[in-house]
Amino acid sequence: MSELASRSQLRMSFIRWALFTVPLLMVLGWLSGQIAGSSDTNAWYQALRQPAAQPPGYVFGIVWPTLYFLQGLALAMVLNARSARLRWTAVGMFALQFLANMVWSPLFFGMHQVSSAFFLILLILLLAIGATLLFGRIRPLAAWLMVPYLAWLCFAAILNFQIDRLNPDAETLYAPAARTQI
Repeated sequence: MSELASRSQLRMSFIRWALFTVPLLMVLGWLSGQIAGSSDTNAWYQALRQPAAQPPGYVFGIVWPTLYFLQGLALAMVLNARSARLRWTAVGMFALQFLANMVWSPLFFGMHQVSSAFFLILLILLLAIGATLLFGRIRPLAAWLMVPYLAWLCFAAILNFQIDRLNPDAETLYAPAARTQI
């Protein structure tokens, strides 16, 4: 036997990684959104003037879980590449961009820091491009799985920028609570 691991053993290792990374990223992404109140029912967000390119709220509920799923698969592929020289560098870059991504929703929706959120999303995009390039050197398919995320980040940055321009007072905008508590 000349192989260290058979194809089926390697496939099972990838599946184990994917069963860890995909749910982890999806739960963390969902948690970040829940903590921040990032939905179209957010009173502050509803009070903002929206750009013409703003998709309906339900689109975000479809896109983000899909993107987290694809990122989870890409991360699992890289983690499964045990002998790859840049494996931990790529994982570290991915972790940095993911952590920054988890901060964006609380910054934008929770703290109403629209301008700061725009600069943060530019940083996320740069880190995600770096992670994608590193993933490509390890597993080209992992890099391709990151491409929809990069495209969405570009679109989200444009939306963030437009919201900032349409709402120069967004940081100080007060939106009353949806209900009164007695």
